[in-house]
Amino acid sequence: MNIFVVGLSHKTAPVELRERVSLGDTEVRHVLTQLRESRTVLEGVVLSTCNRLEIYGLGPSARAATDFALSAVAKVTGVNRDLLWQYAYVREGEDAVRHGMRVACGLDSVVFGETQILGQMRDAYQLALDEDATGSVFNRLFREIIHVGKRAQTETSIGREAVSVSYAAVQLARKVLGELRDQQVVVIGAGHMAGLAARHFAAQQPKSLLILNRTLERAQALAAEVGAQARPLDEDEVRHALIQADVVLTAIGRGHYVVTQEMVADAMVSRRGRPLVILDIAVPRDVDPEVSRSTSVYLYDVDDLEGVVAANLEERARQEAVVQAMIDEGVRAFSHWLTEQEVVPVIAALHQRGQAIEREVMSSLVRKLPQLSERDQKVIHKHMMSIVHQLLREPVKNVKELSLQSGDPSYAETLAALFGLEFETGHNRVRVEWGQGSSYAADAARRPALS
Repeated sequence: MNIFVVGLSHKTAPVELRERVSLGDTEVRHVLTQLRESRTVLEGVVLSTCNRLEIYGLGPSARAATDFALSAVAKVTGVNRDLLWQYAYVREGEDAVRHGMRVACGLDSVVFGETQILGQMRDAYQLALDEDATGSVFNRLFREIIHVGKRAQTETSIGREAVSVSYAAVQLARKVLGELRDQQVVVIGAGHMAGLAARHFAAQQPKSLLILNRTLERAQALAAEVGAQARPLDEDEVRHALIQADVVLTAIGRGHYVVTQEMVADAMVSRRGRPLVILDIAVPRDVDPEVSRSTSVYLYDVDDLEGVVAANLEERARQEAVVQAMIDEGVRAFSHWLTEQEVVPVIAALHQRGQAIEREVMSSLVRKLPQLSERDQKVIHKHMMSIVHQLLREPVKNVKELSLQSGDPSYAETLAALFGLEFETGHNRVRVEWGQGSSYAADAARRPALS
């Protein structure tokens, strides 16, 4: 049996395709039903978010199983299967397990280190469990995946540091003013950088958020996306914003000052000492640097913010290395568990064989020496079992160590062959092929345009 994951994400598929394959719980149940009723995929979990659709599965053939999984998605969504394959990626074996853990830790997300994905992974597993789509292998696997994700969130600061100028601006505002829920925020501009900043500010749920831009339609479009108000940019609006707002961010870069020292000085008279944070992320600058001379005004330009980003990138790299070590530990733990599923039944069968031989010999001995008292029989039985245990101790210990160290269950198979063992594995127990895994994706140059 082979573990695999097949999926599409923000890294491989355009948003218009991701929208078409975004599945609600009902659609996920339909896909799980198809997987459960097939012989191609024995266990499965479907993860569907706004940025990814992934099907984790266990099957005799990873290639046949991934094709069946995408066919199930195509059937539910109406999207052509060949089109899905053009944008799909596949991970197998250890690569699949490692990928699942990276996803749960937020290392594969649009916003690096984000925590929402762990809850989504947990919900996806619970839904598959409720639909009876998982078995012993995936129950263990997803418990390990969720455990690693929890450790990444609680034991590291991954994802908590600002690694873009726009996000660093928001973090600096929070450091000066505290939480922004009671603050009024004004964003001047509606381009790419201003849009990123507006989205980050909106996530903080400020008291109010206003977008000012010379082209009102662009301001309105951005405002509609982030739940803000929009007004045309002119000097009167800027002066009013400097009086009313707690945070003003500018991102125009037209080569002349949008905010002057005289504007700020006038505004601070009306503000009566209430602090004002001004974040100038434009190049050329939008704010006269002399503004910083005003009392209770905190001005940061792009150089200040890039310094914050550089320091945070170093810290994030350190934290990512810590998370990667947690993932390595999780992969090893799951690998050892898989190996134990092969070793334990063989060891149990070996002990049963030893006990059976002891019983046969003891029975023969009692028949030949009927004069043995019950006490004598107990003493002999105890010493015979001691011989059995001592004889088996080293082979059992060595086969366990060799199998776990190498991840190769063939040592257990060799032991079983040497002793001529036959043992019951149970109808739910499956042999999972395990190794370094593999991954592949469709050639980007061959991907067709979406219709």
